[in-house]
Amino acid sequence: MPKLNYLPFTRIVATPAALDVTIWPTEALALRTAADEVLLLSSAPPTLVDPHAIVVPDSGFVGAWLPAEAVQAIFEQHCEWALPATRSVFVQGAVAGIAAKLWLEAERGLLIVPAAYGHDFAERTGLA
Repeated sequence: MPKLNYLPFTRIVATPAALDVTIWPTEALALRTAADEVLLLSSAPPTLVDPHAIVVPDSGFVGAWLPAEAVQAIFEQHCEWALPATRSVFVQGAVAGIAAKLWLEAERGLLIVPAAYGHDFAERTGLA
């Protein structure tokens, strides 16, 4: 099973309208964590229209890409909520008692947790 690794996100805070029209880099993974906030996993910067946007590195998360079957197994054992059937999709909620974020694709998923809870999360879910 893959191990949790630090994820080099960029946190972007801007008006919801600006984020709605932002052009994200092609290879980017832009996770809309709130109406006015995005966690961006990309080496290239986005094209923002908000001159007052806050764009800062955020190294506060760890995560792992897992096959869809492994994600499903973790959720069946450690969640009180079901994974959405629609893919690609971003969801947030408690997994193994820890706040988590999940990007789901057809064949895999990126499981993300705050770095401070990474060790506990890994032990609880078998990612240690």
